[in-house]
Amino acid sequence: MVLRGLAKAKNFTLGPTAPMKSFSEHIDPKIKTRKLRNRSGESHHFTDQLQNKKLYEYELKTKKSFDDIVSTLKEIAYIQHNENFLKNAQQISQNNLGIDLPTHILEKAWVKSLDMRALYAWCVFKQHDKFSDDFFKNDPLEGSSGSIEAKNFEKFLLDCGFHLLDITPCSDGRLAHTVAYVMRIPFSAVRRRSHAGALFDIENTVNRWIKTEHKRYREGVPNPADKDTRYLKIVTYHFSSVDPLHQGCAAHGSNDALAAEEGLNKLNAFRESVENSFCCGASVDLMLIGLDTDTDALKIHLNSKDGNISLENTISTLDIYNSTIDKSVDETSQEICQLISNYSCEKDLTGIEKFIYKLIVNNISQIDYVNEFHKGSYEDIGHAERFIGVGIGFKEVHLRNLTYFSHLDTVEEGAPDLDVGIKIFSGLNVSEDLPIPVVIRFDYSGRVPGAKERAIKDCDRVNNAISIRYKNLVDQGLLHTCLTIRDRDKTDSAQIIRMSLDKKTMEAH
Repeated sequence: MVLRGLAKAKNFTLGPTAPMKSFSEHIDPKIKTRKLRNRSGESHHFTDQLQNKKLYEYELKTKKSFDDIVSTLKEIAYIQHNENFLKNAQQISQNNLGIDLPTHILEKAWVKSLDMRALYAWCVFKQHDKFSDDFFKNDPLEGSSGSIEAKNFEKFLLDCGFHLLDITPCSDGRLAHTVAYVMRIPFSAVRRRSHAGALFDIENTVNRWIKTEHKRYREGVPNPADKDTRYLKIVTYHFSSVDPLHQGCAAHGSNDALAAEEGLNKLNAFRESVENSFCCGASVDLMLIGLDTDTDALKIHLNSKDGNISLENTISTLDIYNSTIDKSVDETSQEICQLISNYSCEKDLTGIEKFIYKLIVNNISQIDYVNEFHKGSYEDIGHAERFIGVGIGFKEVHLRNLTYFSHLDTVEEGAPDLDVGIKIFSGLNVSEDLPIPVVIRFDYSGRVPGAKERAIKDCDRVNNAISIRYKNLVDQGLLHTCLTIRDRDKTDSAQIIRMSLDKKTMEAH
């Protein structure tokens, strides 16, 4: 297991010391495996093994680029008083991480001990930059706009009666892979915006619905407005099967029932807002889904007899996996269909039933993914994020426990989400004398005059607000920021504007 920190290096005191948090030492080991039944040890017949392999290689490569930071800085810390330190330090960093270190920090090593906090944050920011560049240039998840996978899913979505899919997972980093991994949906075919507790902003969501409908009327995109399709809004809350009392959603006090209830309340309020504001024919479809952050299995809430989402009537993909592991494809398909509706074959499913069927089949692959590559349950059942993402964007982040999201326009309105992130990283990093790396991002439309400049101003505004709100951490070098922007109309990666770690220019007297 690759460690994020140096907690086990008892005799080493010069470098960073942040361990990966798993919280599994107090958990009965029998609990971790009792829910997964796989007699043969082979994959489920619905599992896409080739896709699983590709996804794991991407996860391993990306997380390794962040997790190697600590061991690299350890190595550099040992030689800081040696001859040719600057040259050797840069060589080590290039060999291990593929990045250059800031000279203005390294060259002070002969005067005082290296600022390991600053170097750690710098490395995180530079690795994020590399990761973003690779994502947009190489499309490692094969889900970019215009890809075969994206086109096929968009067609499937229309066939189900939906012209747009809008998903709100919790901002918890354990749900960052919800779209590309857990649900196996091409990322470009989904509108995703994370919020703490999955408690999305109703007014902003209504505005996004308005923009979608306006585009259908004006441009016929993704389909003409007279077509009988709807806007599908999904809330994904989360829970823990391994440690339900402590590793559930922090925003709801690890109360799974409350998380589901509050998510449903948001969904119903959104639908009511649309119908009250735009009257006849204006409506949306809703889905409520629970995600087990330990196994990546889904709990899909079905509709009750009155047509509303039921909190009690659910389908567990893990239960389906277990009950069909030894059955044929046809038998499994029939069982899934019978759970969804009264019909017994896939071709008879309609609308949202077809969508649910696909989600279940896709998630079976993810259950096997966790089974094969993570022994049935993730070791890091708690938080183990590498950085906080603040602002609007982060289209490239689709990996579990890589990023804690705080989507916001202003720090004031997004304070609850951001405060939760700071609290999490106070345990992950600050408790081990490491800084909190915060990447600020504002996407903009290059087609709009002045949008780039406004995005830069937004970055500066949020950065200033963060420096004031968390002044104590900033003054101690325990919080660093990296300001980035990205043109959403292009396939280019995010662009770094500045960092809190940049060399300070001294005024001449």
